[in-house]
Amino acid sequence: MRCKLVLIILSLPLFLKAQSAEIGFGLGTWNYTGDLVRTYNILNVKPAGTVMYRSNLGRAISFRASLTAGKISASDSRPIDAFATQRAASFNLFLYELALGTEYHFLDWRSEKRPLRFTPYVLTGMGLFGLAGVPSKAAEYSTIQPAVQLGVGFKYVINPLWYLGIEFATRRTFFDYLDNVSEGNPANKNYRYGNPNDNDSYHFLGLTLTRTFYTIPCPTNPYK
Repeated sequence: MRCKLVLIILSLPLFLKAQSAEIGFGLGTWNYTGDLVRTYNILNVKPAGTVMYRSNLGRAISFRASLTAGKISASDSRPIDAFATQRAASFNLFLYELALGTEYHFLDWRSEKRPLRFTPYVLTGMGLFGLAGVPSKAAEYSTIQPAVQLGVGFKYVINPLWYLGIEFATRRTFFDYLDNVSEGNPANKNYRYGNPNDNDSYHFLGLTLTRTFYTIPCPTNPYK
């Protein structure tokens, strides 16, 4: 018993320097840009939630995995041009996403010599998103699609165990049917088409709260 206690005490310095992982959740919004809405419009935000795992590989780099889901919708009720006035299109879907990403922190927020309680960061990654509640036209395409993740965030250290963050990240897709509007035949004059050369995007804005877990390295015998 005493031996175990001594090992724990001797391991404390290593514990403080050890690699850490975070598990947490976030609440925020999905938003959309595409054929129906060209720029980010706060009137189109819908609630979304996320759960994540983050591994802090060093003082600057973190790896993360996340699962995010929520409603996403838009309509031509605020038409952006004369075509949109005639088209009167809309969509209302449930979007879920599984993503892997890397964060780069600009400040040395994990330094023991000069501790900081905050750092901004950038995020890059890839993910797969799926759609639920799509119309029958969805038979023409897969409802599971890839997306590129690009974002910025700000992390605040509440205490050594809890981190609070705010993040905005854009998902650029290779897909033009998120709004179920894409190419069409202009000769039909039904205006049920959009720009086939401009893929749709969706965006997440939210707050996250994560709990940190440290990995204690096993002591080794230096004389072996």
